[in-house]
Parts: sequence; structure tokens; C-alpha cells
Amino acid sequence: MPEYGMPCCDWALLSEPLQLAVAREALMRAAETIAGQAMVLAAEMDDGALPDRGGAEALRLFAAVVRVTGRERNAPAGHA
Repeated sequence: MPEYGMPCCDWALLSEPLQLAVAREALMRAAETIAGQAMVLAAEMDDGALPDRGGAEALRLFAAVVRVTGRERNAPAGHA
């Protein structure tokens, strides 16, 4: 049995629409993880745990851009 208790599945056996859905979800989760980590770093700077050299606001901007870009790129076709 694979790690995390998930059943094994051959990617090639998945239908193309299902592959696209899984890939989109993975990309959205990755973007949210990156944005979340940027926000954590910004908060650490605000709290004084990390030296702030103007990075907190830049990290917040980065997080916002990642979130917005991720939503736009992962939108279903025809939803421009």
C-alpha cells in the first residue's frame, strides 16, 4: 500500500478530464501553500522574529499575486 494510505493508481489509466482536474487541483493547492508561507514569513517579520528590510509588504504582495494568478490560470476553459 502506498504512503498516506491512498490506493495506487496508474496516471495513464485516468481519463484526460480527470487528469486535468487532478492537475489543476494540485496547482491550486501548491499556489495556496506558497502564498500561505509568504504570509507566515511576513507575520514573522511584523512580530520581530525575522529582520524586516521591507520584505513583509513584498511578501504580502507576492502572496496576493500568486493567489490571483493561480485562480486565473486554473479557471476552466471558456471562463476568461
